Amino acid sequence: MSVDEVVRSSWSARSAALPAGLRKVLAPLFGQDGSAQTGRAAIFAFAIRVASAAIAYLSQILLARWMGSFEYGVFVFVWVWVLILGGLTTLGLSAASMRYVAEYRETGEHALLRGLLRRSRAIAFAASTLLALSGIAALYAFGDLIAQYYVLPAFLILFCLPMYTLEDVQDGIARGRGWMDVALVPPFILRPLMLLAAMLAVYLGGFEMSAVSAAGAAVFACWVSAIVQGFQLRKRFDGDIGKGPSDFQTKLWMATALPLLLFHGFELLLQNTDILVLSVYVSPSDVAVYFAALKTINLVAFVHFAVGAASAHRFAAHNAAGEKSKLQHAVRDAARWTFWPSVLGAVALLLLGKPLLWLFGSEFTAGYGAMFLLAVGLVLRAATGPVEVVLNMLGQQKVCAAILFATAGLNLALNFALIPFYGLMGAAAATAISMALGALSMSLAAYRRLRLRSFI
Repeated sequence: MSVDEVVRSSWSARSAALPAGLRKVLAPLFGQDGSAQTGRAAIFAFAIRVASAAIAYLSQILLARWMGSFEYGVFVFVWVWVLILGGLTTLGLSAASMRYVAEYRETGEHALLRGLLRRSRAIAFAASTLLALSGIAALYAFGDLIAQYYVLPAFLILFCLPMYTLEDVQDGIARGRGWMDVALVPPFILRPLMLLAAMLAVYLGGFEMSAVSAAGAAVFACWVSAIVQGFQLRKRFDGDIGKGPSDFQTKLWMATALPLLLFHGFELLLQNTDILVLSVYVSPSDVAVYFAALKTINLVAFVHFAVGAASAHRFAAHNAAGEKSKLQHAVRDAARWTFWPSVLGAVALLLLGKPLLWLFGSEFTAGYGAMFLLAVGLVLRAATGPVEVVLNMLGQQKVCAAILFATAGLNLALNFALIPFYGLMGAAAATAISMALGALSMSLAAYRRLRLRSFI
């Protein structure tokens, strides 16, 4: 039984005991219509990300305290490369799978659904393994050209890549089916817990708490969470559509996925350019301060992620069924679910910002100004809802990629222009401006091409 079914069953059994006024207020959220399902899924996804943020936040605080800002900054730098390379080696199949799983489920094409489940994961795993081996060879050949404190952590972190990529594709498959627990619990709850457990073992064992040990712990965490998620996904699909023959439309899937790869690649650059450019101009310690501010305020971004993850299959299903009015209603619902919680979250985090940063160490409070600017950018982006998900699910992935290409280019230029003069504040300003302009451009594209209004 899915999480959504459990929630509705529990509501049916217990709602009669609630006061009439409260029952009337809560009933829409526990209904069976698309809006209620989106709301439940978004709340569940957001709850997972909040729980993940708490676990990850605790682990990052402990890492910063145990390792010191310099070693922590080194680990942050190499982990960002896993995020970028792992996103690229999905080849766009994570987002494409999300779309086609929803469509094949809607049209009853179970053989294609089985084929997609198998081949998308195999292709992504092969691509990421090849890139990891190439990276290891490059480090061996050209390691002398890199600052030595980066070399061994980078070598170890590359072993994360195959399983990180596989997990990303499995996340997309599960979200396409609406299984938010399978999609989100392994990468956002289990993986940070495994990382924390491994680092605790290192600490309690009396070994050196360094970027090298953190990279090794990340490898362990990625492999465990990806394997667990794979078993969950197979078990859930066997119960949903049963075993049977598989059919493949690999050319169609890749034709859809590759433009989405461009979209996702530019999105990853937009999200991580500030860290990469900062590492050119400032020390690992300053990178660590900025990253702590980014991790703190990024709880606001979890709202955007949660609503997009919860709504993606609904957008694709309404589009496949030709339900234009329901599609527009779903888009406006998603914008409301994104914007108002983002505003409240940003205000709350800014009020608590300095005490939260202090938990990493007293020097980390220097990142509060950057945190404020990043919050402004996140709220402005939230005003358009998850419009990039709308465009991707409705076949406008090339437009998305083009907008993100321009936005990533702008972000790169702004970072190089502002960081040398303004340091961490320059990085935050560049990222906030780029996020806001990119979201506005996508909202305009959704209206001009699809006649869908996404602005709050």
